[in-house]
Amino acid sequence: MKNFKELRIWQRSHQLVLDIYLITKSFPKEEVYGLTSQIRRSCASIPTNIAEGCGRNSDAELKRFLTIVMGSASELEYQLILSNDLGYIQTDNYEKLNNELIEIRKMLNTFIHKLGK
Repeated sequence: MKNFKELRIWQRSHQLVLDIYLITKSFPKEEVYGLTSQIRRSCASIPTNIAEGCGRNSDAELKRFLTIVMGSASELEYQLILSNDLGYIQTDNYEKLNNELIEIRKMLNTFIHKLGK
């Protein structure tokens, strides 16, 4: 069992969740059960699944949870694009969030490959 809080990828993804929650506070009220909820859930799924995978008994199980994280990251990537296109996120904030997501995905890919096949 690994301590997820020590993983840099978890730390960065947790900070991304905090940033997303802050930015989505300004989304239109009619989106509270729509895009606001979806983007928060997909983003929070990233550090959540890293934590859950670290609590499992094997690298194979951890790797399986990390592949779930990749799916959540792809989902978040689209939701950021949509939020920007709808004007809910300013372009500079979109670029900052998207660049951080790209870095997290690179770290995730490296972590998955280190766990082997």
